[in-house]
Amino acid sequence: MLELLTSVAQGADSWAEVRYHARRRKQIRVRNGRLEESSSTERAGVGVRVLVDGVFGFASTTDLSREGILRSLRDAQQAARAAASSKKHRIEKLASIPPTAGAFGFDVDDPLDAHTLEEKLELVQRIERRIAASDPRIVSSSASYGELVDEKVIATSDGVAVHLFQSRPEFRTIATAGENGMQSLGMDSVGVCGGWSDMFCKRTAEQLADHAAKMAVDKLAAPFPEGEEATVILDPELVGILAHEAIGHTVEADLVLGGAITQGKIGQTVASPLVTLCDSGHSERLPHAVGTSPVDDEGVPAQRTVVIERGVLRSYLHDRETAAHLGVEPTGNARAWEYSDQPLIRMRNTYIEQGDTPLAEMIAGVDHGYYLKGLGMSGQADSNAEFMFGVGEAWRIDGGKRGEFLREVTISGNAFDVLKSVDAVGNDFDWEYSAGYCGKGQPAKVDCGGPHVRCRITIGGRQQ
Repeated sequence: MLELLTSVAQGADSWAEVRYHARRRKQIRVRNGRLEESSSTERAGVGVRVLVDGVFGFASTTDLSREGILRSLRDAQQAARAAASSKKHRIEKLASIPPTAGAFGFDVDDPLDAHTLEEKLELVQRIERRIAASDPRIVSSSASYGELVDEKVIATSDGVAVHLFQSRPEFRTIATAGENGMQSLGMDSVGVCGGWSDMFCKRTAEQLADHAAKMAVDKLAAPFPEGEEATVILDPELVGILAHEAIGHTVEADLVLGGAITQGKIGQTVASPLVTLCDSGHSERLPHAVGTSPVDDEGVPAQRTVVIERGVLRSYLHDRETAAHLGVEPTGNARAWEYSDQPLIRMRNTYIEQGDTPLAEMIAGVDHGYYLKGLGMSGQADSNAEFMFGVGEAWRIDGGKRGEFLREVTISGNAFDVLKSVDAVGNDFDWEYSAGYCGKGQPAKVDCGGPHVRCRITIGGRQQ
């Protein structure tokens, strides 16, 4: 396939990118003792993108023959020419990249294919039963397993010729508890780039189930918080969510050019000098981050990009088009969900660098505030960095000690104002190990994380 795609790309009479993508996907879900889904799908095809008269054209096909791919090349060229007459903005050039060639993959000691569908189904059923039986107050229980196994071949007319293999398994648990007319939700999940045992390298499926059930039950008797602006300590998951959702999208160069709050702010102070924020195609600090990929879908090496360095905005996230437009190097952030999708600027693994303050010292320094852990069910952010997230678990901090457990806590504010208020960054680090997806016209598997961070934020509350 690599030889065929390279031949087609290099034989084109315009710039061309030819991308083969085969994906195997499995999904198993059990809810309240009933198997709701057990599916296995395979999709394979080729997407062809060309640049003609300053305009991109795109076509895709499931016909993997040479003639089928050449037909898509001609269709893409025709689409570009047809669109050129109505386009006010023309792409003058794409950022040049060194020729990238070779096979890229990950050493997986325990591949997903070594485990049968029956084994995976048995695990999901057993874990759902465990949640349901954990406490008489559990009124609904759910467990699910999913996996993506991808093979990609990318060739361009200017020298890219790469072959990529990846596998990404994920596991979710959800529990709902009810008592005296009240209900509460607990959930826990894991997702990795790697193999079966990598998925459970930190916590077993049983531990995920027990945590989800305990969270749901504990919230039943927990009070609501009072609304206020307060000092909080965010755990690595919430730090990652803030870095990804509320900051990361504002520095995607296509959104920047569309008027995001970060436009024109390169070189300006946007956060505390304690904050360094990065996005990387590699799994920095710890292995198996879900957004890991050695090259993006334009064949650009997916290096580490420092977005904010000690509080100063240093870079946006680019594909080859925006990099050329702004006169910088591409960052390897062009990603496509399937062969029939065009690459878009997307994050990979987004995180805040660790600092030097132990968590215990951070908590001891708070007279009144909150310790917040994990993402809840709700959340949103916009290109102005305004955000609102539900929190999975929350505790008061009084007199430098973690105290009362709370329910239905939300946090909100402007992410850059929050980052400017950071006065301590933890000496720990973790990835969220996300089982979620980022949406921006098409899904993407991403990860995010960091250390514990102490800052000021608005707590959403309720009168008791």
